[in-house]
Amino acid sequence: MNLKRIFGAILTLLGIAGLIYTATLFAGAGEGGYKSLIIYGVLGFVFFFAGISLVRTTKDEA
Repeated sequence: MNLKRIFGAILTLLGIAGLIYTATLFAGAGEGGYKSLIIYGVLGFVFFFAGISLVRTTKDEA
């Protein structure tokens, strides 16, 4: 097992969860609350793409 691939998968899942949470906040956002939308959205975006790039660039060594 490659530890980098596992960590990349965890980051990707956290990113997806953050983006889904941002979408649910956006759907229910009334007045205000846009600060949390931006924070969760940016963190989800960063985690998602960091995890994807970590999984993609890690080579399989047998």
